[in-house]
Amino acid sequence: MPDTTLSPRLPVRVPLETKKLGILQSLQAAQANIIGIIPEAATQLPIISGRTAKRWHMLMEPRAIREVLMEKLDQYPKSVVTKNLLKPAIGESLFIAEGAHWRWQRRTVAPVFSHRNVQALSPIMTRAADRSAERIAAAGKRAVNMLDEMVGATFDVIADVTFSGDASFDRRNIHHAIDEYISAAGKISILDVLGAPDWVPRPSRLRSGQAMREAKAQADRAIEARATEDATGTPDLLDLLLAGEDPKSGRKMTTAELRDNLMTFIVAGHETTALTLAWSFYLLAFDPAVQDRAREEANAVLKGRSASRTDVERLTFIRNIIDEALRLYPPGGMISRTAMTTDQLCGHEILPDDTVMIPIYALHRHAALWEKPDAFLPDRWDDRESIDRYAYLPFGDGPRICIGASFARQEAIIILATLISRFRFSAIKGRQPKPVMILTLRPEGGVWLQAEPA
Repeated sequence: MPDTTLSPRLPVRVPLETKKLGILQSLQAAQANIIGIIPEAATQLPIISGRTAKRWHMLMEPRAIREVLMEKLDQYPKSVVTKNLLKPAIGESLFIAEGAHWRWQRRTVAPVFSHRNVQALSPIMTRAADRSAERIAAAGKRAVNMLDEMVGATFDVIADVTFSGDASFDRRNIHHAIDEYISAAGKISILDVLGAPDWVPRPSRLRSGQAMREAKAQADRAIEARATEDATGTPDLLDLLLAGEDPKSGRKMTTAELRDNLMTFIVAGHETTALTLAWSFYLLAFDPAVQDRAREEANAVLKGRSASRTDVERLTFIRNIIDEALRLYPPGGMISRTAMTTDQLCGHEILPDDTVMIPIYALHRHAALWEKPDAFLPDRWDDRESIDRYAYLPFGDGPRICIGASFARQEAIIILATLISRFRFSAIKGRQPKPVMILTLRPEGGVWLQAEPA
């Protein structure tokens, strides 16, 4: 295993590529760690172009990134590889759909994630933080894998806000199906690299498909059962989606469309927040002085109770920590688009069918955009106005910015503040995580920490 540290004072990072890779070398690198195919030069230059079976361009210049994500949305749809990886799990949902089909879904779903609705769901996040604290306390002097703990906590949240109180929704089976799909089917195939059409079978996706099909069938049954019930109490995401309709056409989602979007929220909603929190705890153990400051803020605001939505705005340093974790370890380390027409980006010619990638991992560590880019410095977020909007893309940007971004930030702040106020986390020698990206940037080996009462 390669050394993933730059020095004792810097947190782990992925060693980026310093030599040109051929097709087979690129495939091997991508299957092991997609981030590993990014050239080191991507942290220095505005754009890099090349060919690996197909022409590709890596884009790190904020003004050009704005063009791709905001100004020329239809000219740069999501890449075929991205769609092939995710479609078996989430169908033609909001995350994958293009054009008119995406627009009507976005109009329908946007009110579901309004500020009021997100705040109304915060008690579920507080309860999940409390349950997590109980499990950590029960571990006693045993080390805790904070990756597994945060995956469990955030899955509790997304299951409760999606199918609250639904006994027919088997959380364990759904969780297993999603984890199996991400682990097995998320790896890029040589057929993807060579640009083979999506109807050519990818063996790993076929092997993992049965569990996902069963999970979808279970979700369909839960949706159809809920549609016949009278809503009571605080509406969850399923209630809100069942009631939602496109304000332009009056169109409502079918069971399949509801299911695909709910599966999108479940996949994205717990995995990405869990990773953000796991990396945050790693960084807090890495820098005990920052951890002490975070605990001091949490104690001053919470005064011994669990965090809730009313505390989120006052937990400014804890938000800085989360934003810095998202910068150093963005859950989605790369955005990929396929060019539809001829264009120019940073003086490079873009041809139809070229792949345009935004390597977020490299963008967030670019020497021209960030001071001490590999360092963990939460205080850099005190002056948010100085940071170029298109230099920081943990949730993407433009019309297709992650619709659940405010939900994820609120959840992360509530859980982190609650736990850091109750425990002191310290690193375990020899158990350093390795950043590895398949579909998301995970800490391989887990985030093993000692947790003692604060």
